[in-house]
Amino acid sequence: MKPAGILVTGVGTALPGVAGPADLLRSAPTGTEPQVDPAALLGKRGLRYKDRASQLALCAARDGLRAAGLLSDDGSGLTVPGSSVGVVASSNLGNLDTVCSVADGIKELGVDGISPMGLPNASSNVIASTVAIRYGLRGPNLMVCNGAASGLDAVFWGAATVAARRADRVLVIGVETDNRYVRGLLGDPDGQLLDGAVSLVLERPEAAAQRGAAAVAVLGRSTRQTGVEPCLERLVDGEGREPGVWFVPEGYGAPENRGPRTAGDGPVSGEVPRVDLSTVFGRASGALGVLQCAAAVGWFAGAGAGSDRHALVTTGADGDDAVASYLLLPPGSAA
Repeated sequence: MKPAGILVTGVGTALPGVAGPADLLRSAPTGTEPQVDPAALLGKRGLRYKDRASQLALCAARDGLRAAGLLSDDGSGLTVPGSSVGVVASSNLGNLDTVCSVADGIKELGVDGISPMGLPNASSNVIASTVAIRYGLRGPNLMVCNGAASGLDAVFWGAATVAARRADRVLVIGVETDNRYVRGLLGDPDGQLLDGAVSLVLERPEAAAQRGAAAVAVLGRSTRQTGVEPCLERLVDGEGREPGVWFVPEGYGAPENRGPRTAGDGPVSGEVPRVDLSTVFGRASGALGVLQCAAAVGWFAGAGAGSDRHALVTTGADGDDAVASYLLLPPGSAA
């Protein structure tokens, strides 16, 4: 099974200063905009006791489902059977604050001194399950916490679920939060960290056609290797048809990490624009791959509109345990 040819039919965002996929291509770093307020977007009902990562995921999920035409305008229910929609969420550090605060509470007060209402948020699957329960998504449910490649791994497993006909469509979510526990673990007290979520709706072409839904991108080939260049060698055809844009791993835009920059020196020449989303949104960890795919959708709608060039997305660097890459094709393409 090669899960290519799956359509992207919706994108959702819950990020500071971002109203849609086009805003993901901004060049100025975020930081001056206020944090996303889930209560202002969703209302307070149902958010009490939910950790911030789950709240942000709920916002991005609603946005993505609406964009794909899967959720009624008033948010009252799905327009398709709930059993036809699965969920795959990616977050390496999303509920770290809950886990650590529970551990701190037990250490300081004992088990009788912690709130039982917060314990469910310590579950490793809390983000994916919270989204599924809130929106009635009864298809396969999976949480991915897999290091640098986690976001694109989530996209792969969402596409694989659709390709295997376990669901007609899968909502893929990437989310991370910015708090003192995350900063302590990363050893980054002053750097910029992502505090937000993004979602994609992946759908079988036949299922999308049945309900008259249009694609905003098409998933092409993917690979997972132990280095950046081996990934690129597997995906770039080497016959002069290079991608129109390359969304690079975090920090890969820095001079010391740029890799080959001129034609003939590597699989991707220096003529291809390189976009490092971490310079705008901060370190995104498990959300990065989903964020990159959403930004590729924005590129197709903007600078890449009308072009037959594809977008290349890569997560993980040579020092990580794995590197993942995906090709995204323009709407209307055949993988």
